[in-house]
Amino acid sequence: MKVLSPILACLALAVVVSHATLSPEQYWSYKLPNTPMPKAVKEILHPGLMEEKRTSVNVGGGGVNVNTGKGKAGGGTHVNVGRKGVGVNTGKPGGGTHVNVGGKGGVGVNTGKPGGDTHESSFLYQYAASETQIHDDPNVALFFLEKDIHPRATMSLHFTENTEKSAFLPYQTAQKIPFSSDKLPEILNKFSVKPGSLKAEMMKNTIKECEQPAIEGEEKYCATSLESMIDYSISKLGKIDQAVSTEVEKQTPMQKYTIAAGVQKMTDDKAVVCHKQNYAYAVFYCHKSETTRAYMVPLEGADGTKAKAVAVCHTDTSAWNPKHLAFQVLKVEPGTIPVCHFLPRDHIVWVPK
Repeated sequence: MKVLSPILACLALAVVVSHATLSPEQYWSYKLPNTPMPKAVKEILHPGLMEEKRTSVNVGGGGVNVNTGKGKAGGGTHVNVGRKGVGVNTGKPGGGTHVNVGGKGGVGVNTGKPGGDTHESSFLYQYAASETQIHDDPNVALFFLEKDIHPRATMSLHFTENTEKSAFLPYQTAQKIPFSSDKLPEILNKFSVKPGSLKAEMMKNTIKECEQPAIEGEEKYCATSLESMIDYSISKLGKIDQAVSTEVEKQTPMQKYTIAAGVQKMTDDKAVVCHKQNYAYAVFYCHKSETTRAYMVPLEGADGTKAKAVAVCHTDTSAWNPKHLAFQVLKVEPGTIPVCHFLPRDHIVWVPK
């Protein structure tokens, strides 16, 4: 009988133990012993226990008003960043353009006309917005420039309740469930979702996005369990230093927030960003980029509420759609200057050591 060496035996045991017998929380501790679990992951693991504390970031109420100390007080665009992403209201009652950038990267545009809704299910970087869909307000600030991330800059923020309750499935369970467009009828039946319903369409779009190729310069992966998201992030980054998400102390009405001292640059190039999808259970669309700077931005509300918002700046946008919303809002060309945006609270940024 052949006996395995102690090292090979340990490796074999680790493979068996890691996925087969450990809970998602135990797997996190096993693979990331020195990395605190972000609040967003805890809430998705235990949605019932965290329900009363569940909040998501909405930037705007009328939106992100990045005030760098110039212009008229109260001016600017209101941007809404919540479970379904970022919404922009250009400010004209009953008219103008309303843009919702989905938490999974898709963008919906409402031009204010009956039947004028459109939805792009492609990932954020590939989205094209026509000039007619962008209001001519020069202060539109759905996206912002890196130079605007500094203490004393002000933003109108609203932290609203997040009603998304889909939780992680254990790795072994998720691996047994198909996740492909050709298996959609079987998937819908398994989760008792009526074909043609809104939920069915959301699930269909999520799978479709996961099956689309990544843009040039990036690698993508859809994680159907916490364990697979951990494995992907480690495989692309090596040792993990931080896994972070946007957090807020409590739910408040829309109010002015000020960037406080202590803005932290977490990474200067490489990162994995994972976006929570609309699905029957927790699925994350993850993409690795080596042209990303990520910041943790401390915020202080007018009522004293504190928040920590994750901002991501893309330093190479040359592969983005030339008509991407960011270029039209900021009046810059692809590949010329970093483009930044805040992340909703149920997105996760993984940072290497």
